[in-house]
Amino acid sequence: MNHNEYDAIVVGSGISGGWAAKELTEKGLKVIMLERGRSLEHVKDYVNENKEIWEFPHRDMRTQEMIENYPVLRRDYPLNEQTLGSWTNEQDSPYEEIQRFDWYRSYQVGGRSLLWGRQSYRWNKMDFAANLREGIAVDWPIRYEDLAPWYDYVEGFAGISGSKEGLEVLPDGNFLPPMDLNCVEKDVAARIKSHFNGDRHLFIGRVANITESRPEQNRVQCQYRNRCWRGCSFGAFFSTQSTTLPAAMATGNLTLRPFSIVTRVLYDKDTKRATGVEVVDAETNEVIEYKAKVVFLNASAFNSTWILMNSATDVWPDGLGSSSGELGHNVMDHHFRLGASGRVEGYEDKYYYGRRPNGFYVPRFRNVGNDQRDYVRGFGYQGSASRTGWSRDISELNVGADFKQALTQPGDWTIGMTAFGEMLPYHENRIFLNRNRTDKWGLPILAFDVSIKENEFAMRKDMVADAMEMLEAAGVKEVRGRDSGYAPGMGIHEMGTARMGRDPATSVLNAHNQVWDALNVFVTDGACMTSASCVNPSLTYMALTARAADYAVAELKRGNL
Repeated sequence: MNHNEYDAIVVGSGISGGWAAKELTEKGLKVIMLERGRSLEHVKDYVNENKEIWEFPHRDMRTQEMIENYPVLRRDYPLNEQTLGSWTNEQDSPYEEIQRFDWYRSYQVGGRSLLWGRQSYRWNKMDFAANLREGIAVDWPIRYEDLAPWYDYVEGFAGISGSKEGLEVLPDGNFLPPMDLNCVEKDVAARIKSHFNGDRHLFIGRVANITESRPEQNRVQCQYRNRCWRGCSFGAFFSTQSTTLPAAMATGNLTLRPFSIVTRVLYDKDTKRATGVEVVDAETNEVIEYKAKVVFLNASAFNSTWILMNSATDVWPDGLGSSSGELGHNVMDHHFRLGASGRVEGYEDKYYYGRRPNGFYVPRFRNVGNDQRDYVRGFGYQGSASRTGWSRDISELNVGADFKQALTQPGDWTIGMTAFGEMLPYHENRIFLNRNRTDKWGLPILAFDVSIKENEFAMRKDMVADAMEMLEAAGVKEVRGRDSGYAPGMGIHEMGTARMGRDPATSVLNAHNQVWDALNVFVTDGACMTSASCVNPSLTYMALTARAADYAVAELKRGNL
């Protein structure tokens, strides 16, 4: 085997890519992981991890230079000094918006596994059957039962803390001990459960922060610093760097190559199999080919599809996997940025421990059981209660000793919740290659034509009204609803464009995440999703990846790949 030949290639090093590398190497395959962005080493490269806000040059505020350089990132909270180096250079890597789409990318080893919100929820049985039941898009080729053992497996290794609630709408998992709700959250939870006769629930979020140390993984339990997205030297939250990459490296079977932009999958039309990938070195522009028996595309939803679109164009003009006409279509996200908040009276003698990097969760209750709305699917809420801090009166410009003394004491308790709703897979929501515009490396850029539609708009009315209703029922004062507006992509839960299905005429991937047009190519990141549910998707990517890797190795041994 020469230095450019491997058993398997993994493209991308984020959540799903890290899992693919771990699973394939642990099963004995020689693997190269190709990451288009920079190297980022665990602990060593977490340069902002321990800084206080006043140690940042601009106190974590945006500069005019940052605003000019990041026209997309500036649209929402990700643009800040703490994480600036982890987001993609937008001048080097532009894209086109036919309709507004906020695409937040992280080109570095670990990808967005270093930046994610870590909320980790299983889909339920209803989620996998919804498309078939409602006649929307195509049917998932798998059911909850197919993925349940893999949920168990990835939860066990990643470390998901949470409480078991016994709810069909949000299945329990293989959890570490949960974090605690604070005193206000506990009382609000009890009042909501009582008022709604046990049909609505509020409990601590299920989060990929470990609450028990794991010395075998060199990981220490969460320190409640809430600085996760700066990197965590304790390894307290799941990331490629803290969890899957060390496991893959420990096998001796992994080669990691950063600054490697995969431009296409190499395809043999005679065997109908991929033979490897073509790479452009991001620093030198050198073109290199890597050969392998199996290719896993985990470059994040849209970049995996970009690679497919740019591949096998001599056979299919629209790319490898395009024979169904569905490649690039069915873009999804979770629509959010709305909910309610209010003030909580009492509890002046109570506080909470540390800076908990987690909040509460309210699982879906609309279009469940006997509840039927004028839209399909549903939504859940994430939120928290806390006490206002010293900055609460800065805008008042008060002065004097009494003012200074008052700011040494915690302020009022407040509570808020934000809804996350399911977006349907519309064929007309699509991405495609614009070959008339290129990036820094002369590669065609993606164009986005995506919008939310009547179903989502109808759902959003309930997302605000129900939040207000719950808080008011719990005795919260001065409850205010909010809808801050939403554009697709803002949820940073992009999905679809290479969906799984039962029929090669209507889908890009089969039940094992194989590209119908080349069965030794697997796609297990967000691109593969056939519908979106309303829960955070990353845990499902982990489970799908572990399942697909197991199948790929078995098929290799059987001589089918």
